[in-house]
Amino acid sequence: MTIYKLGEAAPTIHESVFVADSASIIGNVTLEENASVWFGATIRGDNEPITIGAGSNVQENSVLHTDPGFPLTIEPNVTVGHQVMLHGCTIKEGSLIGIQAVVLNGAVIGRNCLVGAGAVVTEGKVFPDNSLILGAPAKVVRELTETDIANMQRGAATYAERREYYKAQLVRIG
Repeated sequence: MTIYKLGEAAPTIHESVFVADSASIIGNVTLEENASVWFGATIRGDNEPITIGAGSNVQENSVLHTDPGFPLTIEPNVTVGHQVMLHGCTIKEGSLIGIQAVVLNGAVIGRNCLVGAGAVVTEGKVFPDNSLILGAPAKVVRELTETDIANMQRGAATYAERREYYKAQLVRIG
């Protein structure tokens, strides 16, 4: 893993966290217990703090960044899919951000939401809990069912298991 201090801002990483060696963690970033950051992800806390909550996962090639006045907060048990762009937003507990989705400054994704693949959440947009959010610009399509939410929770749990496996079994051979 590549961990950088920037000025006086150094990342705070709980000992249980898995960070892939090709991921970059820069500046004012906090990774809470049992979080994971996968290959090629960049988390750059150079303007405002970035917090990744307990049990959350940031998947391959995602980029998390902030602008002045817009911290980035990911609450516990959130899944950030592959190649996602998060910029100065808040993702509440239990949500899933789909592959290649974009969430911009000041946006708030409620608890247990699913932001679909390729969605673009514009600046300052606030979505209620339990929403299926699709499109560009993104909008609520329907309320998620209990089954939908349970499926998202299983996905987050799978990444928690993968985190443990990778921490114990991953060995670089080249």
